[in-house]
Amino acid sequence: MSRMKKGSVLSKFCQYLLNFFKKLINFLMMRRLLTRVINRVLLSDPFSPAMIIEAEIHNQGRRKMVVGLGNPGMEGTRHSVGMTVLGALAARLGVADRWRGDKYVSGEVILSEVQQTNVVLLRPRLLMNVNGVSVAKAAAKYGVKAEDILLVHDELDKPLGKIAIKHGGSARGHNGVRSCVDCLQTDVMPRVRIGIGRPTGKTSVDRHVLGRFTTEEQKLLDSVLVQSVDLLLSQLSQQDSQQDSPLPSSPAGGRQAAQKRNERACSGSPAEDSAAAQS
Repeated sequence: MSRMKKGSVLSKFCQYLLNFFKKLINFLMMRRLLTRVINRVLLSDPFSPAMIIEAEIHNQGRRKMVVGLGNPGMEGTRHSVGMTVLGALAARLGVADRWRGDKYVSGEVILSEVQQTNVVLLRPRLLMNVNGVSVAKAAAKYGVKAEDILLVHDELDKPLGKIAIKHGGSARGHNGVRSCVDCLQTDVMPRVRIGIGRPTGKTSVDRHVLGRFTTEEQKLLDSVLVQSVDLLLSQLSQQDSQQDSPLPSSPAGGRQAAQKRNERACSGSPAEDSAAAQS
């Protein structure tokens, strides 16, 4: 009898786990579907003013855009480290006082130039899960191709101090990147991934990513910001001969990279700063 009871308990427990995972999968699918619907509604907002192309950015030559993904009002948190990097880039370019709100793109922008390349800096003013709406609208308004949009965002799977550049491909579970892929209908955007590491102990992932850097982490972050800005400037100042062969766009809504490339990772240690390691 005891064996039968144990078997019955085990069977019920397995059934409970199976039902739990089914509900979890359904919840995640509904969440993604809801986010996708919100993206579509915001992109097709009939109350948005007519798109006006900025004269300053419509010069000859290729245009690029750097986007710091994050949550508005939560600058300084791990999840919004992309915004922190973008702020450091604006400071390096000497344009940190030129941020201005743009209602059409639901964000803040700076129009600048890096070695004769017109550059748009964008800080979305929408939640991370719908950052892509701001990115898509800004890309349309300022005439920037998807392959010329650099997304800067946090990366759980890399420790703080590690920086990597990824040339397109899947969002790897990052909701901000997923929103950009959905709204731009392509996955070719290069991404600068800033390691924030995974939580330790009993700290949940949500609490970890929405939390602020500790005093010790802030010391390392200062070095990360310098390296990240160096990497961004290197990408922005590439010669036209290198830019004339952009990655082909994926089909609408595609999640596979149009052209897969190996990532180049930069170590947080100064000694390895100049050599990019394969991640």
